[in-house]
Amino acid sequence: MSALFLVFLLFSSASGGTNPASSPDPFTAGVSLNIDCGGAANFTSEFGRAWVADRYFSAGATGLVAEPHRFLQQQERTLRFFPPVSAGKKNCYSVPLPSGRYYVRTFTVYDNYDSKLRTPSFDVSFEGTLVYSWRSPWPEAAARSGAYADLIASVLDGAANLCFYSIATDPPVVASVELAAVHPLAYGSASTGTDMILINYGRLTSGGTLFGPGFTNDSDAFSRVWQSDADFRSLDVPIKALSAGGHRIFGANQAPNYFPVKLYETAVTTVNPSDALEYLLPVDTRLDYMVWFHFAEIDSGVTRVGQRVFDVVIGEENATRIDIYKEVGGFNAFKWHHIVENLTSTTLVVKLVPVAGKPIICGLENYAMVPLDLATAPRQVMAMQALKESLRIPDRMGWNGDPCAPSTWDAWEGVTCHHSDNGQNLVVTQLDLGSQGLKGYISDKISLLTNLVSLNLSSNSLGGTLPSGLGQGSLVSLDLSSNQHTGGIPDSLGSSNLKVVLLNNNQLDGQVPEKLYSIGVHGGIIDLSGNKGLCGVPTLPACPLFWDKRGLSTAGKIAIGLSCAFVVIVLLLIYLFCIRRQNDDYDFEFPQDLISIAAKRNRYQRQKLMLVEMEAPNSNGFPSTSNAR
Repeated sequence: MSALFLVFLLFSSASGGTNPASSPDPFTAGVSLNIDCGGAANFTSEFGRAWVADRYFSAGATGLVAEPHRFLQQQERTLRFFPPVSAGKKNCYSVPLPSGRYYVRTFTVYDNYDSKLRTPSFDVSFEGTLVYSWRSPWPEAAARSGAYADLIASVLDGAANLCFYSIATDPPVVASVELAAVHPLAYGSASTGTDMILINYGRLTSGGTLFGPGFTNDSDAFSRVWQSDADFRSLDVPIKALSAGGHRIFGANQAPNYFPVKLYETAVTTVNPSDALEYLLPVDTRLDYMVWFHFAEIDSGVTRVGQRVFDVVIGEENATRIDIYKEVGGFNAFKWHHIVENLTSTTLVVKLVPVAGKPIICGLENYAMVPLDLATAPRQVMAMQALKESLRIPDRMGWNGDPCAPSTWDAWEGVTCHHSDNGQNLVVTQLDLGSQGLKGYISDKISLLTNLVSLNLSSNSLGGTLPSGLGQGSLVSLDLSSNQHTGGIPDSLGSSNLKVVLLNNNQLDGQVPEKLYSIGVHGGIIDLSGNKGLCGVPTLPACPLFWDKRGLSTAGKIAIGLSCAFVVIVLLLIYLFCIRRQNDDYDFEFPQDLISIAAKRNRYQRQKLMLVEMEAPNSNGFPSTSNAR
């Protein structure tokens, strides 16, 4: 197994006691979660810890250890594994959590659950940074009984992403995941910042036995488990275990680290006054380390300054001289830490060399300081998550967690990333998803991938219209051939730096932008064949009059607008003319009633005239005979 981290073995048989754990620390109360990976039901352990059924995972399958009788704790018997063929190379537990600093512990076990007699090789990342590397074959003890590993890190985006990356065809495996909030300033975070992960390479109690939440009824505010120092102490030096003998230890369980009181109730010292206490800690020479020392003067025989003085030598460096009584007096906790850099050996030697009296130590912690790996630019993460949904990416492609991180992985299948120009983020530069059986559409959030150089979604069953954001200036090659895209080609594609455009065998229609077609004219490659509705450029049919892309062109709309305006004007003129005639009433034809009256009047006048003529003398001088009667 890689020396990237120290696996410390905590056997189920070491657990003891049945009393529930004491009340939780305010920093962990309500902000902690224990996941039984592969478990189907919630339960409470014999130590009062609440465990929840498996959740927040991206894919995978459940399994059981081969010999469950070897595991007394329920959460150690079940597991989740991630077959890369169906679940993809990258799988994650994405746990929603408030932003803050967290203690994270995993339990990993093989125990021949798949009957293949071969432990898998896989990597583990937290928040996009490689933290553990399992390489087959595992040590026998770890393979059969399991191993716990833990770290302290910040979560800033509302979700803790613990991801497992398959190597070759091996399925990663995990049995439990525990997360607990810790003080935001714990372990020197004020100086190291939030961009550093502390990976445990050893958390030791001197003179005592394994203790901590989940394994004994002893409490630790941050859920830390402390193991015996016996496996890391040089066996060449005889030691003597010390106990506080019931004396109360002051100065423990205080902010920001809340080191438990129990840690300072035991200690070891040498038998011979001239001997140095020596610890051998496995390390990775590529990393720096933060080493914490825990002291308390619990020997009632030491009552004054200068009785017990020793040097702390780390590697070849004499780091400091300690006089515990001078620092804090008797039965008081004293903490000191040191950062080790530029290591040249895979074993870090720590010595307590006597100056006066015998050296003493209560506990020792060693943490690898791993810089947080670069993450994908947040807006591009948003874009990739949107594409994951819109393209209906199958589980087998492993699109989980950060799209680009860790940078040492080919994190998402078909996705290529590079460093941003300012070196502060990772950015997506290529999507190669041809012939993947995709059946969705292209989200308009693709416009957020401002560094995308090549996009290949060919030979899928994608539909919908092409988003205008597809023409970002960085894009050089675009292959959407053999899909079911509809609608027109956005103008933005013509204003980009595209050199290769393959849109053939779709259902696109409308007029092709001239700038897009000019790609082929200027030495690029363009293929628009197999789209019956496209028109307007050489090799394609001419567009109907006034036709442009998805309908009428601007000229067509103007022509129709002018025609409509002309008709409206003509109708308006006619209407106004009619209103004017009605107001003046110029009618040159007599009404029928006047004609009838005139006719009657004419008849009366004729009759009257005839009567006058009869009464007058005629031309012969004879009187009229009309009155002879």
